[in-house]
Formats: sequence, C-alpha cells, structure tokens
Amino acid sequence: MKRLMIKTLVAVAAVAAFGLASAQDVREHTIKFATQNPKGHPIMVGMEKFAEIVTAKSGGKIKVNLFPAGVLGGDAPNVSALQGGTIEMVSLNSGILASQVKEFALYDFPFLFANATEADAVVDGPFGKKMHDKLQEKGIVGVAYWELGFRNMTNSKRAINKVDDLAGLKIRVIPNPINLDWVKALDANPTPMAFGEVYGAMESKAIDGQENPLNVILANKFAEVQKHLTLTNHVYNPQSVIVSKKFWDTLNATEKKIITDAATEATQTQRKVARDAASGNLADLKKAGMQVTELPAAEMTKLRDKMKPVIAKYSASVGDATVNEMMAELAKLRK
Repeated sequence: MKRLMIKTLVAVAAVAAFGLASAQDVREHTIKFATQNPKGHPIMVGMEKFAEIVTAKSGGKIKVNLFPAGVLGGDAPNVSALQGGTIEMVSLNSGILASQVKEFALYDFPFLFANATEADAVVDGPFGKKMHDKLQEKGIVGVAYWELGFRNMTNSKRAINKVDDLAGLKIRVIPNPINLDWVKALDANPTPMAFGEVYGAMESKAIDGQENPLNVILANKFAEVQKHLTLTNHVYNPQSVIVSKKFWDTLNATEKKIITDAATEATQTQRKVARDAASGNLADLKKAGMQVTELPAAEMTKLRDKMKPVIAKYSASVGDATVNEMMAELAKLRK
C-alpha cells in the first residue's frame, strides 16, 4: 500500500510539474510509433526523445513503444493501419502523404528549399499547419514536422560527373508520381519501391541506385552495395509526425496537449541531431568506400532546368493556390 501511494504521488508530481490539471486527467494509453528508419537514425532519436517526454508529462501513464526499420510494414501499410487505428503514430516523408492529399506532392518538388532554415520557417509556420490540417478528413492528425534532410543520388555503375551520366540508370524512387517524372526527365528509369526492399534490390542489381539523404544512406549501410555518391541536394524532405485520428478522438484535451507538446519539443532535438551529423555522415560514407562527386555549377544549372517542366506540371495538379502560397512564403524569407 505504501509503495502504491508513493507511486501515485510521483505520478501526480510529474504531471503537475508540466502544468497539467491533475493526474486524473491522464489515463492509461499505449502508443505504437512506427518508422522505416533503423535505430541510431536521427528520426529514431527524435522518436526516443518523444517517448521520454511523453512518459515524463504523463507520469508514466502513456507508454510509447517504438517500431523502427519497417518492422510493422512499409509506409503505405503503416498509413493504412494508422487510419484503421491499429497503429497510433507514424513518422514518414511528408511527400508520401500525397496519396492521401494531393497538395503534399509539393514537398517533393525539386529544388524547392535553398536550405534547412527556409524549410523550418515554412513547415513550422501557418503553411505547414494548414497542410497538416488537410489530413484530418483522411483520418490522420499531423502534430509536427521532423527532418530527413536533402536528398542525394547513389548508384553502383558509374561516377556521375555530368547530368547526362544519369541516362539509363535504374533508380528507385518513393512511390509518388512526381518522383517518377523528375527521374524520367533525366533520361533515367524510375522504379517505385517500398523502402524496405531497396537494399536487397541494389544488392541483387535489380536496380542501379537510389536517392536519399546522407543519414539514410549511412544508417542503412547502402555503401555496402553502392559505390558512387553524387551530391545533388535535389529535394529536401520534411518528415510528418502523424497520429491516428481514431486514436486521437479517444484522447481528452490534456492527453492531446501532452502528445503535441512532446512532438514539438522533440523536434528541436531531432533536427539538431540530423544537422550535427550531416558532415560526419559524408566522411563516414567516404571511409566506407563510397566515391563522392559534386556536379559543376554549369551541370547543376542543367539539372535544375530539366526539372522545370516537372515543377510546372505538378504546380497545376497540386493547385496553383497552394503553390503560390508556398512561393510567397519563400519570397518573404528571401528578402
């Protein structure tokens, strides 16, 4: 009895410390939180921080179980399970959500953000919130944007010293129409594929390469099956942290605040880890045997020019109003 009283007092103190009404406002819940990224990846670090904060804020009443490395399936099955209420939370590339809300294809536009500071300002501001709000009618609640980072290309066939060197390469892409089109625009062959299948497909030579941020390339040991890395920084990927609306609707206001506050607080840790690791990732990939090339300025201009018709096409399909709103935000930031 004495032990139970102490445990209750600790829970009350923990909840009170975070400014919540009382321990009685927080009920027992268990959250399954899934990602495609392995342990040690900055996304997993963010998830671990989120779980730690939720435990503290809820006095241990809300438990967060983490499922890394696609153990609960690929992104598309995870989103479906989230909508069905069998998974409570997922972290995934925001662009993948274009299968639910077409405007999310905007986050896969090539050369949209010049740097991470621009990306933070847009996704953390009114535009990013408005985008996440669009998901609610699809049974999804967006609570934060984390960072995957700028994407670069790898392949096992040849060094890419000019844009024309990409012609004919079979490149895995996120299953999303805009990704198919921008790879086609480079005269390469896009292959849509779930992330969990990518390593095996590269190992068996079913595909020649893929494109991802450096931290993903390193964490998933792609250097074991890819020799050439080209630093293109062609797309910046925010990651949406999303919650099942079925689960969300069972929570009271205090419990919802615990989750949203924890996701926001964990964002700072997650992004810092991702950015601090960036230069180290490149050095580690070189040590692992990858040959790194950077396209000359003239070739980068050629690369951007090849993307322009794709951007124009998807600006029309995403909706001019959404694209113009994003571009207006970016214009303000660049003044």
